[in-house]
Amino acid sequence: MMTAGRTPAQRPTRADARRNREHLLAVARETFDEAGPDASLVEIARRAGVGQGTLYRHFPTRAALLRAVLASRIETLCRRAAELSANESPGDALAAWLRLLLDHARLNQGLAGAFMLEGPEASAVDCHRVITDAAADLLGHAQRTGAARPDLSSSDLIQLVVGIALATARSDDVGQADRLLTLALDAVRRNPPTGRVVNC
Repeated sequence: MMTAGRTPAQRPTRADARRNREHLLAVARETFDEAGPDASLVEIARRAGVGQGTLYRHFPTRAALLRAVLASRIETLCRRAAELSANESPGDALAAWLRLLLDHARLNQGLAGAFMLEGPEASAVDCHRVITDAAADLLGHAQRTGAARPDLSSSDLIQLVVGIALATARSDDVGQADRLLTLALDAVRRNPPTGRVVNC
């Protein structure tokens, strides 16, 4: 009887813990966006309305919190890849997702850099592989329908987008990154030079 009686009490506790964790992640995302990856963990707990002990129970180190924030953003990015693939033409899906990837790369440069410096456990999240897989799916669909040139790889596209993000990180021209990506997308759609043999 006593064992059975504990079960209902445990379920709300687990549900509360999940809600606390998701709320802390949401507040951490906002705080890191405002103050960068070195934002005060004490401030994150204060904004979330929880004690520091609650924060550290969910995220024992800054690295754990950075990892969780970055992983949640990558999960969202890859979920959008699947949604676009299901609802848009292959060419439009690829272009729309590459714009999302550019936004992600620009927003998370400092976060990812700090995350990788926190320690060897950072390698537990293979961010590059997950993003490359999403890009490969979209690019493959676009190539099979003739919406993207066949001599590209998903790694090419990611390097291109990340390069644009890095090159425009300190630019005062807010539209420069988007213009550069538009030029890159034109090249993605263009056929390879005449006379070049491409094995599809």
